[in-house]
Amino acid sequence: MTNLVVLIPIALFLGAAGLSAFLWSLKSGQYDDLDGAAERILLEDEPPRQREDSP
Repeated sequence: MTNLVVLIPIALFLGAAGLSAFLWSLKSGQYDDLDGAAERILLEDEPPRQREDSP
Protein backbone atom coordinates (compact mmCIF):
# COMPACT_ATOMS: atom_id res chain seq x y z
CA MET A 1 0.00 0.00 0.00
CA THR A 2 2.85 2.37 0.71
CA ASN A 3 4.13 1.74 -2.82
CA LEU A 4 0.99 3.37 -4.20
CA VAL A 5 1.74 6.55 -2.26
CA VAL A 6 4.93 6.86 -4.31
CA LEU A 7 3.81 5.40 -7.65
CA ILE A 8 0.60 7.39 -8.12
CA PRO A 9 2.26 10.85 -7.93
CA ILE A 10 5.04 9.63 -10.23
CA ALA A 11 2.47 8.36 -12.75
CA LEU A 12 0.52 11.62 -12.58
CA PHE A 13 3.69 13.67 -13.05
CA LEU A 14 4.80 11.61 -16.07
CA GLY A 15 1.32 11.82 -17.60
CA ALA A 16 1.25 15.60 -17.14
CA ALA A 17 4.76 15.89 -18.61
CA GLY A 18 3.74 13.85 -21.66
CA LEU A 19 0.58 15.88 -22.15
CA SER A 20 2.44 19.17 -21.85
CA ALA A 21 5.09 17.98 -24.35
CA PHE A 22 2.33 17.02 -26.79
CA LEU A 23 0.55 20.35 -26.38
CA TRP A 24 3.85 22.20 -26.86
CA SER A 25 4.50 20.30 -30.10
CA LEU A 26 1.02 21.21 -31.34
CA LYS A 27 1.57 24.87 -30.47
CA SER A 28 4.97 25.02 -32.17
CA GLY A 29 3.61 23.63 -35.46
CA GLN A 30 5.15 20.16 -35.50
CA TYR A 31 2.02 18.66 -37.08
CA ASP A 32 1.23 21.36 -39.64
CA ASP A 33 2.52 19.58 -42.76
CA LEU A 34 2.14 15.83 -42.35
CA ASP A 35 2.17 15.01 -46.07
CA GLY A 36 5.14 17.19 -46.99
CA ALA A 37 7.80 14.94 -45.52
CA ALA A 38 6.15 11.82 -46.91
CA GLU A 39 6.00 13.22 -50.44
CA ARG A 40 9.42 14.90 -50.36
CA ILE A 41 11.12 11.50 -50.77
CA LEU A 42 9.33 11.04 -54.10
CA LEU A 43 10.65 14.27 -55.63
CA GLU A 44 13.75 14.01 -57.77
CA ASP A 45 16.81 15.91 -56.71
CA GLU A 46 18.52 18.31 -59.06
CA PRO A 47 21.21 16.62 -61.15
CA PRO A 48 24.72 17.36 -59.92
CA ARG A 49 26.40 20.25 -61.68
CA GLN A 50 29.57 19.54 -63.58
CA ARG A 51 32.53 21.65 -62.68
CA GLU A 52 33.90 23.76 -65.47
CA ASP A 53 37.49 22.66 -64.89
CA SER A 54 36.64 18.94 -65.23
CA PRO A 55 37.46 17.23 -68.57
